[in-house]
Amino acid sequence: MACGPKRSECVRSLLLLRPLKKGTPKMIDSAYFEDKKAAYYTLGCKLNFAETSAIGRELADHGIRRARAGEQADVCVVNTCSVTELADKKCRQLIRRIRRQHPKAFVIVTGCYAQLKPDEVLAIDHVDLVLGAEQKGDVMRHLRERTAGLAVTTDTKRIRAFTPSCSADDRTRHFLKVQDGCDYHCTYCTIPKARGRSRSGSVGEIVAEAERIASVGGREIVLTGVNIGDFGRGRGEDFFDLIRALDEVEGIERFRIGSIEPNLLSEKIIEYCARSRRIAPHFHIPLQSGSDEVLRLMKRRYDTELFRSRVSLIQELLPQAFIGIDVIVGTRGERAEYFEDCYRFLESIPFSQLHVFSYSEREGTAALSIDHVVSPQDKHRRSQRLMQLSEERLKAFYRSNLGRELTVIWEHGNYNGLMMGHSENYIRVAQPYDEEAIGTTTHLTPQHLDASGTFVL
Repeated sequence: MACGPKRSECVRSLLLLRPLKKGTPKMIDSAYFEDKKAAYYTLGCKLNFAETSAIGRELADHGIRRARAGEQADVCVVNTCSVTELADKKCRQLIRRIRRQHPKAFVIVTGCYAQLKPDEVLAIDHVDLVLGAEQKGDVMRHLRERTAGLAVTTDTKRIRAFTPSCSADDRTRHFLKVQDGCDYHCTYCTIPKARGRSRSGSVGEIVAEAERIASVGGREIVLTGVNIGDFGRGRGEDFFDLIRALDEVEGIERFRIGSIEPNLLSEKIIEYCARSRRIAPHFHIPLQSGSDEVLRLMKRRYDTELFRSRVSLIQELLPQAFIGIDVIVGTRGERAEYFEDCYRFLESIPFSQLHVFSYSEREGTAALSIDHVVSPQDKHRRSQRLMQLSEERLKAFYRSNLGRELTVIWEHGNYNGLMMGHSENYIRVAQPYDEEAIGTTTHLTPQHLDASGTFVL
């Protein structure tokens, strides 16, 4: 339905429906979704990939198969990111490409960009339907009901739904969504507005999904979410309860903890990981800045002292653990001396790799009120320095594992006659392709690295 004369009432309701941008609303033939082909496009994080996979499975259950290479799709689903202005731009570019490749397709756009700017997305040529964060699971329903020419969203404060989802991409490693949304309000971030409040499934629901993944041949699960350390809030459960329960799931070789806030990565969790059966020695921890002044401007919920204590404990209990750290450069307020504080802090702590992001101003964020804007040139220079430091640390981490026994799960994919696998501490290993080895586990001791930094057998 579209909002007509009583549009104000529609806006006040849970669902905000915006009318077709031009002409009479399109109608989809009642048999549109029967025996049709769909193409799926995902931008952004692993959480988005898990959600897109869930959409694809539902459409497949109703006879809509995935389009093969070179085929014209009848439906195109685009799951978007909006963490930076570049992410928005990539979405618009992707839709233009879809228009060329699938000119007759019905195009559905969902995800963070769709939630934050539904009217802007609907105005893009070739977009037929826009679904917000809470409507991602309703793609099939809207196709069945022949919804077209609308932007359907839920006011962010009213988003409550949570549905576990999982992506595999034909690999033995699966990405399992255990949590969504965020109650933090970091000054630079739009995610709370795009995904709503923190919410999650129950321990029982997530365990059941892990057991299902094991039953279809999955060997490794990466736990994903917006703020997974916040799992269980309001349910009387927490993330520690979850990993303890998952540790007992038979058939899964290992679980990896996705990105987790340092203040929620408790000593209890680290200590449990050190003695667990299936929790991998692999941590992805967002620092964002090694300057306490910048952390305060960001409204982060920890300081460098707490962060140092967490990575020091990991190194003490799990000396070969992989530690990945997120850092943002060039945020508002990051004066030159604050960046130097950040660099010196990173030099002083153990880590395996940095994930470096250049700050992007986002409409509606509190960061826009902070004085001192960093020039694009300074952002670039700072980013390059951190990436060089990251490269040095990653090489050193790989070298430290030479001659050490690793446990590798071989994954799908043929890369110029090689197949890839990862160790428990996220070291990439290659060997000649062997289809029968997919999903199997190998214990090996690498002795040398190739030019790309991969262990090759």
